[in-house]
Amino acid sequence: MADSGMSVAPYWELTFDADGDPDGAERDRLLGEVTAHGVRDLIVFAHGWNNDRSGATALYRRFFAPIPKLAPKARIGYVGVVWPSMRFCDEPIPDFPKSVVATEAEERPAPVLDKDTRHALLDTFPGRATVVDQIARMLEQRPAAELEEFGRLVRLLVEVLPGGPQPLFAADTLAEGVPQNDPVLFTGDTTALCEEFAQTLASVRPGTGTAEFALPNPWDGAKELLRQATYYAMKRRAGTVGERGLGRVVGQLAGVAPGLRVHLVGHSFGGRLVSFALRGLPDGVHTVKSVTLLQGAFSHYAFAPRLPHDARAGGVLQGQENRIDGPLVCCYSHFDGALGTMYPLASRMADDDESVLGLNVGGALGARWGAMGHDGVQAVPGTRSLDLAAALRGPLAAPGCVNVDAAAVVSRGGPPCGAHSDIVHPELARVVLAAGRIG
Repeated sequence: MADSGMSVAPYWELTFDADGDPDGAERDRLLGEVTAHGVRDLIVFAHGWNNDRSGATALYRRFFAPIPKLAPKARIGYVGVVWPSMRFCDEPIPDFPKSVVATEAEERPAPVLDKDTRHALLDTFPGRATVVDQIARMLEQRPAAELEEFGRLVRLLVEVLPGGPQPLFAADTLAEGVPQNDPVLFTGDTTALCEEFAQTLASVRPGTGTAEFALPNPWDGAKELLRQATYYAMKRRAGTVGERGLGRVVGQLAGVAPGLRVHLVGHSFGGRLVSFALRGLPDGVHTVKSVTLLQGAFSHYAFAPRLPHDARAGGVLQGQENRIDGPLVCCYSHFDGALGTMYPLASRMADDDESVLGLNVGGALGARWGAMGHDGVQAVPGTRSLDLAAALRGPLAAPGCVNVDAAAVVSRGGPPCGAHSDIVHPELARVVLAAGRIG
C-alpha cells in the first residue's frame, strides 16, 4: 500500500500507461484496501510535467505533508497518480533540487538536447531512438537548409502527421459542424514557426533580445518547437488517461465504497487529466465531491458552453463541472510564464491556421488562447472569483466553478516557465481541503 517514505498514510499509487490502462495490481490493491482503512475522503493527485515515478512521489510527499495537521480529525486517504508525461530537464522546479542542466540553463540557455532530456524523450516515446538521435544531432549542428527536415522528425516523434487522422482528445474547444484542421504546429512552415518561437523567447529572457528589426536565427526557436510539440502530445495523452483510465477507476471505487468522497487534484496537464476523468465517470456515479486545478495547462474555455469569439464553438468539457457534487476550483497565477507566454502561442499554432504575428501574447493572443492556470475558468456563467485569502476563509462548498487567484504564493521561477511548478504551499493544500469540505 503506502510507500514507507511517504509523508502521509494510507497512501496508494495508481499507475496508468499512455492508453489509460491502469496497473492492475495497484488498482486492485486500492479497491481492496480503501474501505478496510476506514477512509471517508480520498484525495487523488495527478502530476503534470514529470520525468519519473520518483519525481511524482516527491511532489506528492511534499504537497500532502501538511494535510494531517490541517485536518486532524478527518479520515483521509491519498492516491498519487503516475502517468507517462515528461519535463524538459532545463526547467527548474521551485523547492526541489536543481539539476545540473537546469542550473546551466539559467546561466546560459542551451539550444541542444542534454543527456537527461534525451533519455526522457526515449522513455516517453518508446521506439523512437533513431528519431531522437537525429533531432539531437540537428539541434547541435543547426544545418541551415534542414529546418523542414527537423520539423518532419518532430512530427514523427510525437506521431502527429499532416493529413492523417487527428488523435483523440487533443482540442480543448470544438466548433459545431466544423471539422478540425491539421494543427499548424505540425503542418506549417517550420522556419516560420521556429522564428516566432525564437522571437518570443528573446522577449522573455533578459539579455537575449535581438537588435531592433533584426531577425533571429530560426534555430534559436527549434528546441522550443520540439518542447511544445512534445507538450501537445502530453496534453492529448492527459485526456486519454483521464477519461479512459482514472474516470473508470473512480467509478469502480464508487462500487466498492459507496460512501467514499473522492477529491481530484491536478497540476498542469494533470489538471486536464482529472477534468477529463469527469467524462469517464459511469452514469449515476456522484462520488466526486471536488476538483482542484493547480496551474492547469489547458484552455480557459474548456468548460465554456460558448466561446466569446465564436458562437458555434464550446469547450470540450462543457457541462462536466456538473458531474461534481461540489465545486470545481481553479487556482491560477499571472506569474506562470509557461502558461502566460508560450502556452497561448503554441495553442494558437496548434488550433488554427492564421498567422499569429502581430498579436500580443498578453492581449488578443492570451485572451483567446489562454490557459486555466494563467487567468482561471472563462466564459462559464456563474463562475465566482476570489483571491487566496478569501478562498481560505471559505466556504467553497457550493457547486460550480470558482477561480482563485493564487499569485500570493505561486510566484517563484525564472523564464520561460516562471512560477508554473511553484505549487508546494500549505495554502494550496488548505484550498483542497476547503473545496472538499474535508475536516
